[in-house]
Amino acid sequence: MQRSLADPTTFRRHFQRQVLLPVALLAAAVVLIAGFGLYWATRTSNDVSMQRQTRITRLALSSSADQIAYEQQGLATWKQLSDQLAAPARDRAWLDTEIGQWLADMFRHDMTFILDARGQPIYAFVAGRPAEPSRFAAVAADLQPLLDTVGREARSPARGGGSAGLPSRRRATVLTRSGTIFASDSTEVGGRPAAASVMPIAEKNASARGRAVLVSVRFLDGEYLRELSAWHLIDGLRFSQQANPGPGETIVEFTDERGKRIGFFFWRPDLPGTRILRVLAPSAALLILLMFAALGLLIRSLWCSGRRLSATIVDLQASEAQAQHLAFHDVLTGLPNRALFQDRMDQALARARRGECFALLALDLDRFKQVNDTLGHAAGDVLIREFAGRLGAAVRAIDTVARIGGDEFSVLLGSAHCREDIEQVCERILETVQQPFVLMGNQVFVGVSMGVVMVPEAGTDRGELMRKADIALYHAKRAGRGRCWIFAPHMDETVKLRRQIEADLRSAIGARSGLEVHYQPEVNAASGRVLGLEALLRWTHPTRGPIPPEQFIPIAEETGLIVPLGEWVLEQACRVAARFPDLFVAVNLSAVQFRSPELAATIIAIARDAGCSPSQIELEITESVLLGDDSVAAEILRCLREAGFRIALDDFGTGYSSLSYLRHFKVDKIKIDRSFTQNLAHDHEAAAIVTSVVTLGHAMGLTVTAEGVESRDQMHLLSAAGCNELQGYLFARALPETALEDFVATGAGLPDVA
Repeated sequence: MQRSLADPTTFRRHFQRQVLLPVALLAAAVVLIAGFGLYWATRTSNDVSMQRQTRITRLALSSSADQIAYEQQGLATWKQLSDQLAAPARDRAWLDTEIGQWLADMFRHDMTFILDARGQPIYAFVAGRPAEPSRFAAVAADLQPLLDTVGREARSPARGGGSAGLPSRRRATVLTRSGTIFASDSTEVGGRPAAASVMPIAEKNASARGRAVLVSVRFLDGEYLRELSAWHLIDGLRFSQQANPGPGETIVEFTDERGKRIGFFFWRPDLPGTRILRVLAPSAALLILLMFAALGLLIRSLWCSGRRLSATIVDLQASEAQAQHLAFHDVLTGLPNRALFQDRMDQALARARRGECFALLALDLDRFKQVNDTLGHAAGDVLIREFAGRLGAAVRAIDTVARIGGDEFSVLLGSAHCREDIEQVCERILETVQQPFVLMGNQVFVGVSMGVVMVPEAGTDRGELMRKADIALYHAKRAGRGRCWIFAPHMDETVKLRRQIEADLRSAIGARSGLEVHYQPEVNAASGRVLGLEALLRWTHPTRGPIPPEQFIPIAEETGLIVPLGEWVLEQACRVAARFPDLFVAVNLSAVQFRSPELAATIIAIARDAGCSPSQIELEITESVLLGDDSVAAEILRCLREAGFRIALDDFGTGYSSLSYLRHFKVDKIKIDRSFTQNLAHDHEAAAIVTSVVTLGHAMGLTVTAEGVESRDQMHLLSAAGCNELQGYLFARALPETALEDFVATGAGLPDVA
């Protein structure tokens, strides 16, 4: 017996017969009993609720006829109504107000008619407003059985009975008084389900058979059903003449008292059993799962204890292989991850030290963040998977493609002996990415930027090579994205210099050391009088000396340092403006600053704290602020102009569509770029452009300023063209704040504009 149990096949059969089968039968019995009990409780509760709702609906519909008769009887026995009907000239306004309008507003009767003793309509009130008595003809046929019943009752008051099988209403109902003659029914009127009642009006000196009658109709669809739904908590009650219930609806047939089918009422029944099932089912399912889990653990424990060591070893080996795969592969794409890529790179570097060449590619998807922001992260994951597939198809089998993280990928190109081979692979990658990606039903176009390092030409240290690949990738993105850039040594020096400048600039901002604001005058083109100053930031590095703004301002914008730097410049400019109340001070704003919705409030607070008037501050922006019709930027500019600040559009004429911005955004001044001014004397096209810009600006009521004026000829030409203000080295270079007092007071060095 022990030998047989030691055999894997025999042990498996014995285990199935002695353990698995009894446990499975027990578990199945428990599940069936619990499931049947839950089903029975749900079904019983739902049936009871359905019967209650059906009974309520039937009772409400059947009692509607008695209700409308009850609502009539107060008017039918009202002496003032009988007096009005007996009067030679009836007061139609009184009838509208006291009869028609009252029944419509008080009891929501949809139709009210009064028929004279001959059965002719003499008054009508339909759909909440007075109507012609002739409107009765449209429903006369539907109401005739009720009229006949009332006539028969009037002729035979003692007998009761009905007409055409219609029950008698001689005796009182739950609502009407004893002895009231009327005929009411839930029937079809005008093709719609309705409760209708006909009741003789107690007229003075009129016999029972010669009375006028009051006819009331209330339709049992529309508003009535909404009220019935609200009163009795019946969801979605509706009427149809066809037995066409929708999903989850129940149906009640609607007939009149003669048994004639009028239509069907539908509603979505309240099923408490189903609600209870929704609450209990997860718990029951969880308990069953826990039971199965416990049984599974028990069975697995028994099974594992009886398995041979070889089976355990196989399982461990399989688990180890799976864990190793997960440890070295990206879950989303299945590509090698950073750890496996570094291992492959170490192997390639070992071969490179023996003379073999290869190339390292660092790739980054362009506009990937835009896809995530607009279509969601699920679409971003699909894009990553699609791109990984295309990337793998674009390289060779001997190459390694890895996902490093996010939208960053790396590729090892084995046996890359020349730049031409690398460039061909990069071209294939660029071409495959140019095809659109279909994400969530949308066509999306993205690009890819690549930085390339050739090994061993660029070294054999893994960390350095990956850093250099990132540097080349950075240059590819700066060059316009969607391209390949091969690393060269000068790139490393450029990046190191930028990083050093960034670090030094950050320290200078924190310590307020080496930073200074200079001010270049802007003069009146006609008189030469100084009108204002443009604040220009200067930075004197402790070891490198003066660093030009065109070198450190882009770094400040890329790193976000432009925000505290711009606020500091504005503070200095506002303080100078407070010293010289007759001058304006122009301050340049970066497009990066407009990313903050709080920019307007910050500028207003700085001007207020400095004690200067907002009208003295001229905020210069470039067209990059307005690109894309940014609503945030537009709102900031609107708030600033309302606060009194002036807005100037700088470098006018050098952007994408300057003229269109003048129509969409309110500015006070345009500044002609220095490139036009410098070519003014020998370039007729530049002169024509300047003249056109000046004409346009004046036509729109704008001040026109010319920058870069360096000669008297330029000054005279610009003045003749109509420029309002001039600025340039001809008048003065940017001055430190300490030199402003004497310059503004004496105007020393200003040329004669005559």
